[in-house]
Amino acid sequence: MAGDVYPMRTFQNFPRLAQIALHWGLILLLLGLSVGSICALFLWLLDQVTQLRFLHPSLLFGLPVAGIGVALLYQRYGGRAAAGNNLIIDEIHKPGGGVPFCMAPLVLFGTVVSHLFGASVGREGTAVQIGGSFAAAIGRMFRLNDRAMRLFLMAGIAAGFGAVFGTPVAGAIFGLEVLMLGRLDYAALLPAAVASIVADWTCHAWGIHHAAYHVGFRGVPAADGTMFHVDALLLVKVSFAAVCFGLASRAFASGVHRLAGIFQKFCPQAWLRPALGGILTILLVGLLGTRDYLGLGVASPDVDGASIMNFFGQGYYPWSWFWKLVFTLLALASGFKGGEVTPLFFIGAGLGNALSSVLGVPADLLAGVGFVAVFAGAANTPLACTFMAIELFGATDVVYYAAGCFIAYLASGHSGIYQAQRIGTPKTSLALERSGAVLRDLRT
Repeated sequence: MAGDVYPMRTFQNFPRLAQIALHWGLILLLLGLSVGSICALFLWLLDQVTQLRFLHPSLLFGLPVAGIGVALLYQRYGGRAAAGNNLIIDEIHKPGGGVPFCMAPLVLFGTVVSHLFGASVGREGTAVQIGGSFAAAIGRMFRLNDRAMRLFLMAGIAAGFGAVFGTPVAGAIFGLEVLMLGRLDYAALLPAAVASIVADWTCHAWGIHHAAYHVGFRGVPAADGTMFHVDALLLVKVSFAAVCFGLASRAFASGVHRLAGIFQKFCPQAWLRPALGGILTILLVGLLGTRDYLGLGVASPDVDGASIMNFFGQGYYPWSWFWKLVFTLLALASGFKGGEVTPLFFIGAGLGNALSSVLGVPADLLAGVGFVAVFAGAANTPLACTFMAIELFGATDVVYYAAGCFIAYLASGHSGIYQAQRIGTPKTSLALERSGAVLRDLRT
């Protein structure tokens, strides 16, 4: 009889469980539809302003003024929203004043303006902030308690990420993994997955198409002629490249924060910093004689120019990754709005392209590994990035992608682009005393 108690209780509680499931299903559906629709609008606007900038290169000269305008807008109306992704992460760890809804329209407008005039910024940060602000607003509407709001904010992050990149599985895992190094809260996995999948489907339903990256490499033939997808020597080469990717991640993450500190020191007026960053960007474009490092960098107005798409082809671009890093550091540190991730894709794919001839590795494979590995090291999300590689490039070469992501994660140290991240499990046994620390507190 004792063995029948638990099933009986489950049956008796079924109406309550069904009510909870229906409640969560409806609010997650609302979240996914909302975030997916706004992300679709955002991606459409990005495409329009990018094409406009390609047609009118002189728009670049308006970058300093555009930066001042967005900075003044945030100064007047931004408040807590100016903290961006870090505010959302902080609210998940320790609920405080909440995530203001104004974050979504402000960051959407600021990012679109930044791209129109050529700032080297991304789009992930914008999508995550859209997801977080909509999750907070819907959560307040349905009066979610702190525990439920925490899960819902994680679902909002997942929805924004999954929709903007067309990678719903990676989005779901990212929503959990981005909060704390080395630990996942599986209680949020189902809500994050539902929100991310619905947001991605919604984005596609609006007619949005994501860039398609092609990795032609499909393993090394074994002696019997079959395709052996894990070649030991190739794996060693990819692992060496992954260390380089991790160091690039660390340079990016620490560079943004250090350069931002320099801007703050020498230019106390926050609204003036983007103008300075814009002027320096214009000077760099004139010095290099190319506009390949402006905007997202997914495609270039020059058919043979440096771009993420071209890094997977036959061209060789030895220093493009470095210049994209410089342009992006300038834009983000001086205060332009947008994400870090697509520039990290550019830096990683470009560095992979550059290392391919040195290491004797197919350029498309190493560009693909670098694409996800540099992001994994900078965001401290190796698992999400491994799944992203599978969703974008296919599962055939997943061993190389996984090795690249996890080695880059270790090589990047306890740094990261999200300063509100906590250290759940330190990356090495030599740093056990850092367990529980916040990344911003480890900065020197």
